[in-house]
Amino acid sequence: MKILLLGSNGQLGWQLQRSLVPLGELVALTSQRQDNPQQWCGDLTDLEGLRQTVRAIAPDVVVNAAAYTAVDKAQAETDLAFAINAEAPALLAEETQRLGAWLVHYSTDYVFDGSGERPWRESDTCAPLSVYGASKRQGELEVTRNPKHLVLRTSWVYAARGNNFAKTMLRLGAERSQLRVIDDQIGAPTSAELLADVSALALRQAMAQPDLAGLYQCTAAGQTSWHGYAQFVVQEAQALGLPLLVRPEQVVAVPSAEYPAAAPRPLNSRLDCSRLIDIFSIHLPFWQLGVRRLVQEIAATR
Repeated sequence: MKILLLGSNGQLGWQLQRSLVPLGELVALTSQRQDNPQQWCGDLTDLEGLRQTVRAIAPDVVVNAAAYTAVDKAQAETDLAFAINAEAPALLAEETQRLGAWLVHYSTDYVFDGSGERPWRESDTCAPLSVYGASKRQGELEVTRNPKHLVLRTSWVYAARGNNFAKTMLRLGAERSQLRVIDDQIGAPTSAELLADVSALALRQAMAQPDLAGLYQCTAAGQTSWHGYAQFVVQEAQALGLPLLVRPEQVVAVPSAEYPAAAPRPLNSRLDCSRLIDIFSIHLPFWQLGVRRLVQEIAATR
Protein backbone atom coordinates (compact mmCIF):
# COMPACT_ATOMS: atom_id res chain seq x y z
CA MET A 1 0.00 0.00 0.00
CA LYS A 2 1.22 3.49 -0.85
CA ILE A 3 0.25 6.48 1.30
CA LEU A 4 0.66 10.12 0.29
CA LEU A 5 0.88 12.49 3.27
CA LEU A 6 0.48 16.24 2.75
CA GLY A 7 1.57 18.77 5.37
CA SER A 8 4.17 16.38 6.75
CA ASN A 9 6.16 19.01 8.65
CA GLY A 10 3.25 20.43 10.68
CA GLN A 11 2.27 19.43 14.22
CA LEU A 12 -0.09 16.70 13.05
CA GLY A 13 1.82 15.78 9.91
CA TRP A 14 4.99 15.14 11.91
CA GLN A 15 3.16 12.63 14.12
CA LEU A 16 1.40 11.06 11.13
CA GLN A 17 4.78 10.26 9.62
CA ARG A 18 5.31 8.00 12.64
CA SER A 19 1.84 6.45 12.87
CA LEU A 20 1.34 5.76 9.14
CA VAL A 21 4.69 4.12 8.40
CA PRO A 22 3.62 0.66 9.65
CA LEU A 23 0.69 0.67 7.21
CA GLY A 24 2.70 0.87 4.01
CA GLU A 25 5.08 2.86 1.84
CA LEU A 26 4.85 6.51 2.93
CA VAL A 27 5.49 9.49 0.65
CA ALA A 28 5.60 12.54 2.94
CA LEU A 29 5.44 15.98 1.32
CA THR A 30 5.78 19.52 2.64
CA SER A 31 4.57 22.68 0.89
CA GLN A 32 8.12 23.33 -0.40
CA ARG A 33 8.96 21.46 -3.61
CA GLN A 34 12.72 21.60 -2.93
CA ASP A 35 12.21 19.59 0.27
CA ASN A 36 10.21 16.83 -1.41
CA PRO A 37 11.34 13.69 -3.23
CA GLN A 38 11.47 14.34 -6.99
CA GLN A 39 10.35 17.89 -6.12
CA TRP A 40 6.74 16.75 -6.08
CA CYS A 41 4.16 19.40 -5.24
CA GLY A 42 2.72 19.48 -1.73
CA ASP A 43 1.55 23.10 -1.98
CA LEU A 44 -2.23 23.24 -1.63
CA THR A 45 -2.37 26.59 -3.45
CA ASP A 46 -0.91 24.99 -6.59
CA LEU A 47 -3.87 22.93 -7.74
CA GLU A 48 -2.42 21.82 -11.05
CA GLY A 49 0.87 20.83 -9.43
CA LEU A 50 -1.05 18.94 -6.76
CA ARG A 51 -3.11 17.12 -9.39
CA GLN A 52 0.00 16.08 -11.32
CA THR A 53 1.66 14.87 -8.12
CA VAL A 54 -1.28 12.70 -7.07
CA ARG A 55 -1.44 11.17 -10.54
CA ALA A 56 2.31 10.54 -10.63
CA ILE A 57 2.41 8.87 -7.21
CA ALA A 58 -0.93 7.05 -7.65
CA PRO A 59 -1.38 6.39 -3.91
CA ASP A 60 -3.87 4.04 -2.30
CA VAL A 61 -4.46 6.64 0.42
CA VAL A 62 -4.04 10.41 0.61
CA VAL A 63 -3.83 11.88 4.12
CA ASN A 64 -4.24 15.65 4.09
CA ALA A 65 -2.76 17.20 7.21
CA ALA A 66 -2.16 20.56 5.53
CA ALA A 67 -4.47 23.49 6.22
CA TYR A 68 -4.75 27.26 6.48
CA THR A 69 -5.00 27.80 10.25
CA ALA A 70 -4.40 31.55 10.74
CA VAL A 71 -7.85 32.13 12.19
CA ASP A 72 -7.70 35.92 12.46
CA LYS A 73 -5.80 36.53 9.21
CA ALA A 74 -8.40 34.45 7.38
CA GLN A 75 -10.93 37.24 7.93
CA ALA A 76 -8.92 39.33 5.44
CA GLU A 77 -7.45 36.43 3.40
CA THR A 78 -10.73 34.77 2.48
CA ASP A 79 -9.64 33.59 -0.97
CA LEU A 80 -6.45 32.01 0.37
CA ALA A 81 -8.25 30.29 3.24
CA PHE A 82 -10.84 28.78 0.89
CA ALA A 83 -8.19 27.82 -1.67
CA ILE A 84 -6.27 25.76 0.88
CA ASN A 85 -9.12 24.52 3.08
CA ALA A 86 -11.80 23.89 0.44
CA GLU A 87 -10.58 24.01 -3.17
CA ALA A 88 -7.57 21.77 -2.60
CA PRO A 89 -9.61 19.15 -0.69
CA ALA A 90 -12.13 19.21 -3.56
CA LEU A 91 -9.33 18.40 -5.99
CA LEU A 92 -8.01 15.66 -3.70
CA ALA A 93 -11.49 14.14 -3.48
CA GLU A 94 -11.77 14.15 -7.27
CA GLU A 95 -8.35 12.61 -7.84
CA THR A 96 -8.59 9.97 -5.11
CA GLN A 97 -12.02 8.92 -6.33
CA ARG A 98 -10.61 8.56 -9.85
CA LEU A 99 -7.88 6.30 -8.42
CA GLY A 100 -10.25 4.37 -6.16
CA ALA A 101 -8.11 5.61 -3.25
CA TRP A 102 -9.01 6.67 0.29
CA LEU A 103 -8.89 10.28 1.45
CA VAL A 104 -8.26 11.19 5.11
CA HIS A 105 -8.89 14.81 6.08
CA TYR A 106 -9.08 16.89 9.28
CA SER A 107 -11.55 19.51 10.41
CA THR A 108 -12.36 21.60 13.43
CA ASP A 109 -14.87 22.54 16.11
CA TYR A 110 -14.96 25.98 14.42
CA VAL A 111 -17.59 24.62 12.02
CA PHE A 112 -20.08 25.13 14.88
CA ASP A 113 -21.28 28.42 16.36
CA GLY A 114 -20.25 27.47 19.89
CA SER A 115 -23.67 27.99 21.44
CA GLY A 116 -25.03 26.01 24.40
CA GLU A 117 -23.14 23.65 26.65
CA ARG A 118 -23.94 20.23 25.16
CA PRO A 119 -21.11 18.53 23.24
CA TRP A 120 -21.63 18.84 19.50
CA ARG A 121 -22.55 15.73 17.53
CA GLU A 122 -21.56 15.00 13.93
CA SER A 123 -25.21 15.41 12.92
CA ASP A 124 -25.65 18.87 14.45
CA THR A 125 -26.15 21.86 12.18
CA CYS A 126 -22.95 23.67 11.27
CA ALA A 127 -22.93 27.47 11.54
CA PRO A 128 -19.34 28.78 11.46
CA LEU A 129 -18.67 32.16 13.06
CA SER A 130 -15.54 32.92 11.01
CA VAL A 131 -14.04 32.67 7.55
CA TYR A 132 -11.70 29.99 8.83
CA GLY A 133 -14.62 27.93 10.14
CA ALA A 134 -16.58 28.41 6.91
CA SER A 135 -13.61 27.32 4.80
CA LYS A 136 -13.13 24.19 6.90
CA ARG A 137 -16.83 23.33 6.67
CA GLN A 138 -16.70 23.67 2.90
CA GLY A 139 -13.66 21.40 2.90
CA GLU A 140 -15.59 18.74 4.82
CA LEU A 141 -18.34 18.79 2.22
CA GLU A 142 -15.89 18.60 -0.68
CA VAL A 143 -14.06 15.60 0.78
CA THR A 144 -17.28 13.59 1.08
CA ARG A 145 -17.55 13.60 -2.72
CA ASN A 146 -15.21 10.61 -2.56
CA PRO A 147 -17.19 7.79 -0.88
CA LYS A 148 -13.90 6.41 0.50
CA HIS A 149 -13.27 9.20 2.98
CA LEU A 150 -12.49 9.68 6.65
CA VAL A 151 -12.91 13.16 8.10
CA LEU A 152 -11.81 13.68 11.70
CA ARG A 153 -13.07 16.81 13.46
CA THR A 154 -10.94 17.83 16.41
CA SER A 155 -10.14 20.77 18.68
CA TRP A 156 -7.31 22.56 20.47
CA VAL A 157 -4.53 20.51 18.85
CA TYR A 158 -1.04 20.75 20.31
CA ALA A 159 2.34 19.02 20.00
CA ALA A 160 5.81 19.30 21.46
CA ARG A 161 6.98 20.29 17.98
CA GLY A 162 6.48 23.94 17.03
CA ASN A 163 4.68 26.67 18.94
CA ASN A 164 1.69 25.94 21.14
CA PHE A 165 -0.38 27.30 24.01
CA ALA A 166 1.49 25.38 26.71
CA LYS A 167 4.87 26.69 25.55
CA THR A 168 3.49 30.23 25.51
CA MET A 169 2.18 29.86 29.06
CA LEU A 170 5.55 28.55 30.25
CA ARG A 171 7.42 31.37 28.54
CA LEU A 172 5.13 34.03 29.98
CA GLY A 173 5.06 32.31 33.35
CA ALA A 174 8.83 32.62 33.56
CA GLU A 175 8.57 36.36 32.92
CA ARG A 176 5.44 37.36 34.88
CA SER A 177 4.00 36.75 38.32
CA GLN A 178 0.42 36.79 36.97
CA LEU A 179 -1.25 35.44 33.83
CA ARG A 180 -4.73 36.43 32.62
CA VAL A 181 -6.34 33.63 30.63
CA ILE A 182 -9.80 33.19 29.06
CA ASP A 183 -12.19 30.99 31.01
CA ASP A 184 -15.41 31.10 28.97
CA GLN A 185 -14.24 28.98 26.01
CA ILE A 186 -14.58 25.27 26.78
CA GLY A 187 -13.01 22.38 24.90
CA ALA A 188 -10.54 19.51 25.11
CA PRO A 189 -6.81 19.96 24.46
CA THR A 190 -5.94 17.17 22.01
CA SER A 191 -2.43 15.98 21.22
CA ALA A 192 -1.33 15.56 17.62
CA GLU A 193 0.13 12.24 18.77
CA LEU A 194 -3.31 10.94 19.80
CA LEU A 195 -4.95 12.21 16.62
CA ALA A 196 -2.29 10.56 14.46
CA ASP A 197 -2.63 7.22 16.24
CA VAL A 198 -6.43 7.29 15.95
CA SER A 199 -6.08 8.14 12.25
CA ALA A 200 -3.96 5.06 11.58
CA LEU A 201 -6.23 2.77 13.58
CA ALA A 202 -9.41 4.07 11.93
CA LEU A 203 -7.90 4.02 8.44
CA ARG A 204 -6.84 0.41 8.75
CA GLN A 205 -10.32 -0.65 9.87
CA ALA A 206 -12.11 1.46 7.26
CA MET A 207 -10.05 0.05 4.41
CA ALA A 208 -11.11 -3.44 5.51
CA GLN A 209 -14.73 -2.31 5.98
CA PRO A 210 -15.53 0.49 3.50
CA ASP A 211 -18.95 1.05 5.07
CA LEU A 212 -17.10 2.68 8.00
CA ALA A 213 -16.27 5.67 5.80
CA GLY A 214 -17.60 8.98 7.08
CA LEU A 215 -17.10 11.95 9.36
CA TYR A 216 -16.11 11.39 12.98
CA GLN A 217 -15.15 13.58 15.90
CA CYS A 218 -11.95 12.97 17.82
CA THR A 219 -10.67 14.83 20.89
CA ALA A 220 -9.14 13.81 24.16
CA ALA A 221 -11.68 12.97 26.87
CA GLY A 222 -12.89 15.51 29.41
CA GLN A 223 -13.16 19.26 29.10
CA THR A 224 -11.58 22.44 30.38
CA SER A 225 -11.23 26.14 29.65
CA TRP A 226 -8.08 27.85 28.41
CA HIS A 227 -7.75 29.07 31.99
CA GLY A 228 -7.96 25.54 33.38
CA TYR A 229 -5.52 24.38 30.72
CA ALA A 230 -3.04 27.10 31.69
CA GLN A 231 -3.36 26.35 35.41
CA PHE A 232 -2.68 22.67 34.78
CA VAL A 233 0.41 23.45 32.67
CA VAL A 234 1.79 25.73 35.39
CA GLN A 235 1.03 23.14 38.07
CA GLU A 236 2.82 20.38 36.13
CA ALA A 237 5.80 22.60 35.34
CA GLN A 238 6.06 23.61 38.99
CA ALA A 239 6.11 19.94 40.03
CA LEU A 240 8.99 19.33 37.62
CA GLY A 241 10.98 22.22 39.05
CA LEU A 242 10.85 24.49 36.00
CA PRO A 243 11.77 28.10 36.88
CA LEU A 244 8.49 30.04 36.97
CA LEU A 245 7.48 33.32 38.56
CA VAL A 246 3.77 32.51 38.31
CA ARG A 247 1.93 29.99 40.49
CA PRO A 248 -1.28 28.12 39.57
CA GLU A 249 -3.37 30.37 41.84
CA GLN A 250 -1.92 33.43 40.06
CA VAL A 251 -3.43 32.37 36.73
CA VAL A 252 -6.43 34.72 36.65
CA ALA A 253 -9.67 33.84 34.84
CA VAL A 254 -10.98 36.49 32.41
CA PRO A 255 -13.76 36.59 29.78
CA SER A 256 -13.11 36.41 26.02
CA ALA A 257 -14.14 40.07 25.79
CA GLU A 258 -10.85 41.00 27.44
CA TYR A 259 -8.97 39.71 24.38
CA PRO A 260 -10.93 40.92 21.33
CA ALA A 261 -9.92 39.22 18.07
CA ALA A 262 -10.67 39.72 14.39
CA ALA A 263 -12.39 36.33 14.24
CA PRO A 264 -14.89 35.30 16.93
CA ARG A 265 -14.15 32.03 18.70
CA PRO A 266 -16.80 29.46 19.64
CA LEU A 267 -17.43 29.40 23.37
CA ASN A 268 -18.56 25.77 23.34
CA SER A 269 -15.96 23.63 21.60
CA ARG A 270 -17.03 20.37 23.24
CA LEU A 271 -17.24 17.54 20.71
CA ASP A 272 -19.13 14.30 21.27
CA CYS A 273 -16.76 11.51 20.20
CA SER A 274 -18.99 8.56 21.12
CA ARG A 275 -19.54 7.57 17.48
CA LEU A 276 -15.80 7.18 16.89
CA ILE A 277 -15.36 5.29 20.16
CA ASP A 278 -18.25 2.90 19.48
CA ILE A 279 -17.56 2.15 15.82
CA PHE A 280 -13.77 1.80 15.97
CA SER A 281 -13.49 0.52 19.59
CA ILE A 282 -11.03 3.32 20.36
CA HIS A 283 -10.15 4.55 23.85
CA LEU A 284 -9.65 8.30 24.17
CA PRO A 285 -7.58 9.25 27.26
CA PHE A 286 -8.37 12.32 29.35
CA TRP A 287 -6.74 15.51 28.15
CA GLN A 288 -4.56 15.83 31.26
CA LEU A 289 -2.52 12.77 30.29
CA GLY A 290 -1.35 14.22 27.00
CA VAL A 291 -0.69 17.68 28.42
CA ARG A 292 1.33 16.16 31.26
CA ARG A 293 3.47 14.32 28.70
CA LEU A 294 3.86 17.54 26.71
CA VAL A 295 5.16 19.47 29.73
CA GLN A 296 7.53 16.60 30.52
CA GLU A 297 8.89 16.70 26.97
CA ILE A 298 9.34 20.47 27.13
CA ALA A 299 11.10 20.17 30.49
CA ALA A 300 13.43 17.51 29.13
CA THR A 301 14.76 19.93 26.51
CA ARG A 302 15.64 22.65 29.04
